[in-house]
Amino acid sequence: MKTSYKIFLALFVILIAVDLYMVDWNLGFFHGENAKFMIPLAAGVLGIFLVIILNTLSKLSASRK
Repeated sequence: MKTSYKIFLALFVILIAVDLYMVDWNLGFFHGENAKFMIPLAAGVLGIFLVIILNTLSKLSASRK
């Protein structure tokens, strides 16, 4: 895995961890106070998927050469 992919993967994991920490679980997942943390949480999950896809595509292009 390239260094840039590792950096972005670490940033996305930290983003998800902070958002999960900030959610008040007693109010409910989709309460108004927790709604502001759902978009960054979804962006972090989507970012992890994109890093995995980009890493896989870079490995496939390197194996073709």
